[in-house]
Parts: sequence; C-alpha cells; structure tokens
Amino acid sequence: MTKGEIAKENFMTGLNCSQAVVLAFKEEMGLDETLLKKISIGHGGGLARLRNVCGAVSGMAMVLSYLKSDGIDKLKIYSLIQAACKEFSDAVGSIICSELLDGETLKDKSAVPEKRTEQYYKKRPCADLCVLAADITAKYLQKQI
Repeated sequence: MTKGEIAKENFMTGLNCSQAVVLAFKEEMGLDETLLKKISIGHGGGLARLRNVCGAVSGMAMVLSYLKSDGIDKLKIYSLIQAACKEFSDAVGSIICSELLDGETLKDKSAVPEKRTEQYYKKRPCADLCVLAADITAKYLQKQI
C-alpha cells in the first residue's frame, strides 16, 4: 500500500484529514499512535473546522518537520515544506480548505464535526486530498535537505 492509500483508509475510518496523513507515517515517526492522534486532531477541517490551511497539508507539514528538520534550521524545512505545498496546490488549485470544498459543505461553520455518512464522503474531496498529501510527503521524505 502507498502512503496515500493508507492515509485514505485512515480518513475513511473516521480520522480527520490531518490525523489521516500523520498516522500514515506512524512507523517512520516512531511515536505512539495515541500521541500522533492527539497532536494532529486540532488541524482537521482547516484548523478546527475554520477552513484555513487544509488539514491534510498541515499533516504533511507536521510529518516533514518531524522527520526532516533538526528543529533549528528554519530555512531548510520552510523551503522543503513550501515546495511540497506548491506541488499540492499545483495539483488541486489551493492549500486552503475553504477553496477546496464546495459552498454547500461550507454552510456550517460550527465546531461540531459532521457525521460520517455515505453522503458525507460523496460530497467532499477530503479522502483524495489525504492521498495527495501523503504521497507528496513520501516523495519529499526522500529529498536531501
């Protein structure tokens, strides 16, 4: 299975977009699954359903930061993440949740997450965005910085 396929499967089991991507890399990160769920949960829905930066993109940035940075050199990790974000945006037109979702989906701005139903999965591109973000993450993990 590709990392994208794992991320999609994670999303389809009820994890949010950010969690789905982060948990696709749990083995590489070597961190506890519960910890990874906790540190990524608030990034779903474009940061707590505020529809800002796509949660899948935030998950991508978290994984790349953890696995590719030394925690000090901002230039190297910022450059890597900007390149990954550009690739994501080039593929789908944006990294902003509200721009990736249709108007109907955006009517509800509350903090209450939508129930995961068949209709939920049909009306939003999130599962496929998780695939894209995780596959880009896997690609950028291979890059030397």
